Amino acid sequence: MSNTPADTAATLDGGTAFDHGHAQSGLAKLAMGAVGIVYGDIGTSPIYAFRETFAGHHPLAPDPLHIYGVLSLIFWSMMLVVTVKYVSVITRADNKGEGGSLALLALINRSTANKRRWTKGIVLLGVFATALFYGDSMITPAVSVLSAVEGLTTVNAGMQPFVLPIAVGILVALFAIQSRGTAKVGALFGPIMAVYFITLAVLGVVYIVDWPGIILQTLNPYNAFLFFADNPWAGFLALGSVVLAVTGAEALYADMGHFGRRPIGVAWIVFVMPALMLNYMGQGAMLLSQPLAEAMETVKNPFFFLAPEAFRLPLVILATFATVIASQAVISGAFSVTQQAVQLGFIPRVRIAHTSAAAAGQIYIPVVNWALLIAVLVLVLTFQSSSNLTAAYGIAVTGAMFIDNILIAVVLFSLWRWNRIAATLLLAIFFAVDLAYFSANLTKIPAGGWVPLVIGLIVFTLLTTWAKGRQLMLARMHESAMPVKVFIDSAASSATRVGGTAVFMTSTPDGVPHALLHNLKHNRVLHDRIILLTVKVMDVPVISEDQRFHHEDLGQGFHRLVLRYGFMEDPDVPACLKQFNQCGPAFRMVDTSFFLSRQTLLASERPGMALWREKLFAWMLRNAESAMEFFRLPTNRVVELGSQVEI
Repeated sequence: MSNTPADTAATLDGGTAFDHGHAQSGLAKLAMGAVGIVYGDIGTSPIYAFRETFAGHHPLAPDPLHIYGVLSLIFWSMMLVVTVKYVSVITRADNKGEGGSLALLALINRSTANKRRWTKGIVLLGVFATALFYGDSMITPAVSVLSAVEGLTTVNAGMQPFVLPIAVGILVALFAIQSRGTAKVGALFGPIMAVYFITLAVLGVVYIVDWPGIILQTLNPYNAFLFFADNPWAGFLALGSVVLAVTGAEALYADMGHFGRRPIGVAWIVFVMPALMLNYMGQGAMLLSQPLAEAMETVKNPFFFLAPEAFRLPLVILATFATVIASQAVISGAFSVTQQAVQLGFIPRVRIAHTSAAAAGQIYIPVVNWALLIAVLVLVLTFQSSSNLTAAYGIAVTGAMFIDNILIAVVLFSLWRWNRIAATLLLAIFFAVDLAYFSANLTKIPAGGWVPLVIGLIVFTLLTTWAKGRQLMLARMHESAMPVKVFIDSAASSATRVGGTAVFMTSTPDGVPHALLHNLKHNRVLHDRIILLTVKVMDVPVISEDQRFHHEDLGQGFHRLVLRYGFMEDPDVPACLKQFNQCGPAFRMVDTSFFLSRQTLLASERPGMALWREKLFAWMLRNAESAMEFFRLPTNRVVELGSQVEI
C-alpha cells in the first residue's frame, strides 16, 4: 500500500509556492465566493440540527435547561471544531495551496519519506477518510434537499404527499445539469448564500430582541455542564445531533485551494458564524417564548416556524436554493477528490470532461455523477425523511473529522515540530471532542448509521484493491523486464530502422516496455527515434514547467523521457511533447506513433492479494478509461499491443 505513485515519486526541491491566483483577486470577492461554495453545507444545518436534537431519535423537552445547554454546546462546538481546529490549525497544513485528505496525505508522505514507519498506516487512514467523504457526498444532497422541501408542510400540511416527489425531481435535475458545467450557475452561489445567511440572522434577531438574555446563556459553557449534570446519558445522546451543527466543517479544508486560507477564515468569523449562531439562538428564544405544550409542536420544525406565515413559502424556496448549492458543493468536491485519487493511483483512470475553458477546476466525471445520483435516490426513497437520514449523516462526518485529527497530529509532531506539550494539549482537546461526537453517533448505527460505514467500507475496498493490485502488477512486469542497455545493444544494430518517431508508454521509468518487445517481435522494425515515455504524478498539486521534463539519451536513437505532473493537473502528452526540444527535431504528431500495452490480468494463487481481490482488480482494470483518451493521444496515431500478466 505504501508504494503509490506519490510515494515513489522523487521529491521536488525548490518548488514554486502556488497561490492559484488568490493574490489576483480581492479578499472580499474571495470571501464572498467562499460563502457560496465552502459554507453551503454548514449553512443548511440550522434547517435540521436544532430540530433533531429535540425531536429526533433521542427527544428532549424544549425547556430552559435543555435549550440553554444545547445552544451552549452548539456555540462551543463551532468554536472548537470549526474556528480553532479547522480555520486556525488544519488550514495551515496546505500542500502548495491545496487542502483535503488526499492532499494532506501526499504532503505527509513527501515530508516523512525517510520515516517509513508512518507510511502504511497514514495512507490507509487517508484513504478511509476519502471513502467516508464519498459517503458524505451521497448523504448531504439527500438530507439537505429533503429537509428544505419538508418545510412545505409548515405552509400547508396537505403538501406532505408531495414532499418526496418534489425532492426527487430537484435531485434528478441537479445531477442532470452537471455535464453542462457549473461556472455560470456558480457565479450566483455567493449572492444567493449571502441573502440566505442574512435571512438566517434576521429571523433569529426578531426573537432574540424579545429574549436578549439568551445570548449570554449561549456563550456560557456552564449551561452545557448543567445539561450533562442533570442527565449525563441524555447529554451524551444529544451530542449525536448537536454535531449536525458543524457538518460541512471539513469542507473548509477541502475547498482551500479554490479560495485560500485567509478568505475562508474571514468569511467564517465575520459573516457565517454570526449568522448561524443568531439563527440558532432565535430558534431557542422562540421555543422559550411559548408554553411547553406549544413548544413541543414547534420544535418539530423550528427553522421554518421562525418566519411569519406569509413569509414561510419564500423561506422554503430560499432554503431549497441553499440546499441545492450545498449539494452542488459536495458533488463538485467528489469530482475533485476523484481526480486526485486517479492521479495518486487509488482509482482507475476515468473519463474527465472539462466544462470550462477558463477554470481548470471545473470538471465533470460521468461515472461519479450517475453513481452518486443512484445512491442519493436510493437513500431518499429508502429513508423517506430527513430525520431518518440524519442518523446516517453524523457517522460519516465525525469519522472523517476523527481521522483528520490523526493526520494533523503527524503534521504537528513530524512536519511542524511544535512544542510537544502544547501540541499534546491541543490534540487532546480535539480528540476528546471528536471522540465524544463519534461515540454518540455510534448509538445511531441501527437507525441508519450503518449506511456510511457500509459505503465507506465498499469504497475503501475498491481504493485499496486498485492501489495494491497496481503495485503487484508493476512488480510482476518489472520481474520479466529486459534491461534497456541489453536490449539496445542487441536489437538496435540488427533491426531495420524506419523513419519517424515511436513513443512507447511505460508505467515504470526502467526496463523495456512490453509494447516495444512485441512490436519488434512482430513487425521486425525500429523507428529512427524511440521515446520510452513515463508519466509520473508527483505529490504536489502543480509542477512548474522547469521541472516538467526529465530526459536521458540512451544512445542509438533511444531516449528515456519522464513527464511530471501534479495531482491537480490533467496530463496532455502531445502538448508536452511539442514543448520538448532536447532529443532531436521537434515532435510532429503526423510523424509520431504511440504504442500502448494493454494488460490482461490472470488471477493466480501467488502471494500478494486474496483471489477475490485479484478478480476485482482485473474487473477494475478492464473498465478503466483507455490510456489513449486519458493522456489525450491522437486516436489515429495509437497502436495497442496486448500482453498477459499473472498476479
